[in-house]
Amino acid sequence: MGTPAAPAWQSSPVARVRNNLDLPRAFLTSAYAGLRDRQIFADVQSYCMFIGYPRSGHSLLGSLLDAHPDAAIAHEADILRYVQARFGRLQVYSLALESSRRYRDKREIVYDYTVPGQWQGTYRRLRVLGDKKGGRSTRRLAGDTGLLDRLEATVGVPTRFIHVARNPFDNITTIFQRSGPGGSLAAAVAEYLQLCATVADVRVRLSPGQVLDVRHEALLGAPHLKLIEVCTFLGLDAEPGYLDDCAAILYAAPRRTRHHVPWPAEMVEEVNQAIERFDFLHGYTFDDDQPEGLDPVK
Repeated sequence: MGTPAAPAWQSSPVARVRNNLDLPRAFLTSAYAGLRDRQIFADVQSYCMFIGYPRSGHSLLGSLLDAHPDAAIAHEADILRYVQARFGRLQVYSLALESSRRYRDKREIVYDYTVPGQWQGTYRRLRVLGDKKGGRSTRRLAGDTGLLDRLEATVGVPTRFIHVARNPFDNITTIFQRSGPGGSLAAAVAEYLQLCATVADVRVRLSPGQVLDVRHEALLGAPHLKLIEVCTFLGLDAEPGYLDDCAAILYAAPRRTRHHVPWPAEMVEEVNQAIERFDFLHGYTFDDDQPEGLDPVK
């Protein structure tokens, strides 16, 4: 399947100018901070990107990783934007770390995923950096086929990608519910399916073992097992105290928002066809609630 066309927010010249007005200031401040903190970044061994869909649960998992003593995960800093603007390695690192710190200070927060007693916004030894802005990162990758190579060249360490999936019907419903006036379920379906196509394209371009699939339902159902899997994937130690504290903040079951709005039969069928087409969605259905802690057969 070919790469989808760039979305309007990225292709419009006026939008690009408006969205990039802060880049000169960010370039200067991150250059200074990167040089100042270069010794902090000396132990970074991998860079973690999230890909997927808005409202899928990647913010939750990113916050749990940010609580790890040896990781700092930016709070949706849209780091790929700076990679596209040709910021350097230390600049990108400093922007990611500063975003993690802002989350700690609650200056940029919508949902509070604080893990008491752990390391959000700070670190013991910084070994993994990353950004949890999965939906926007995926859109940027759709519109710039060379961005993956540029990211790897910029960060200078192995890149690891985490793909968070949630029941598509819940995911699409939540996108629709948060779309504001003028939004529609049909538009949310189209947005989600376009992101699925981009995820599939990105996965083809990545090396084996470079991407990890995490299902939101499985994370909530078996948080210790899933966090161990994610930490191992990133080269981090999964310490018992860290695992226990992360598991303690999780809600017991996923929010099944698909039951909150009427779904026309033709839209259900359209999504069912996508579930069959994309192997990373296999096993999800509208009617059956996936048992927590179990991954559907892929």
